Amino acid sequence: MKKDRIAVFNSATELLFMGSDFNRQVRHWLLAIRPKTLGISLAPVLVGSALAWSEQQELHWLPALAALIAALLIQIGTNLHNDAADFERGADTHERLGPKRATAQGWFTAAAVKRAAKISFSLAFLTGIYLAMIGGWPIIIIGLLSLTAGYAYTGGPRPIAYSASGELFVFIFFGLFAVMGSYYIQTLSLSLNIFFSACAVGFLAAAVLLVNNYRDLDSDVKASKFTLTNYLGRKNSRYLYMVLLLVPFTLPMALQTSSDNNWLILSALPLALLLLYRLTTLQPGPVFNQILAHTAQLQLLFSALLSVSLII
Repeated sequence: MKKDRIAVFNSATELLFMGSDFNRQVRHWLLAIRPKTLGISLAPVLVGSALAWSEQQELHWLPALAALIAALLIQIGTNLHNDAADFERGADTHERLGPKRATAQGWFTAAAVKRAAKISFSLAFLTGIYLAMIGGWPIIIIGLLSLTAGYAYTGGPRPIAYSASGELFVFIFFGLFAVMGSYYIQTLSLSLNIFFSACAVGFLAAAVLLVNNYRDLDSDVKASKFTLTNYLGRKNSRYLYMVLLLVPFTLPMALQTSSDNNWLILSALPLALLLLYRLTTLQPGPVFNQILAHTAQLQLLFSALLSVSLII
């Protein structure tokens, strides 16, 4: 009887540790995809779909959902590939100020993380097939370019992330292409309204990357990662951050829509000013992880307010 109780106890203990290990693996994968930055993918679909609704009083939910899923999968794939590639190139060291990275921490091998990135890109491609059936060749071009850029961000002989074009990449793919593409699959057309909206969202997305590169400037240089911040210097990078944060609040005023509620976006202006103050007055350090996360939240908040203003 005693042996039976011991056996049951050992089995329960084994299951407990197995469950604990599974939970740990899930938590590490969640950290690897960088959930705090995924709002950068949600924001463009929100704005593009809201403007389409504002102009047509109709929203095609399935294409909108597919666009959101594709955008999220491309960003997750990019984040995962970046995690593994930065480790292999020596950019993620103990001197790095940013959050922990899965490969550098030894949670997963670089091969496993890259395999997960490929799965994410493949699922995005499959989702893109449905979108291409709706939007035709413009969506095919945007999709293929987005997938290629997602890999090229840290892959290939000349990674985008290791050059001065990172912020431009984010502006184009998480601003122009994502917002205008989300609008196009709803309306099969483009306009100045969606261009101005896409620029606003893209500027804020670029601001997120700028904070990341500003924080990691010293460790990036040691890893031969020469980003835009390296060429501009910290002072001019602070000026650029100011432009990327504040210009979006002026662009919606140029929209020619039936809505007169665009002033709602000003509700997010105090947060933008606070972030600008913090970046310009604080020394780079772990506190910049909060500034980075809050800049991503600002983009999502701005996009949500703009979307609401277009719908009501």
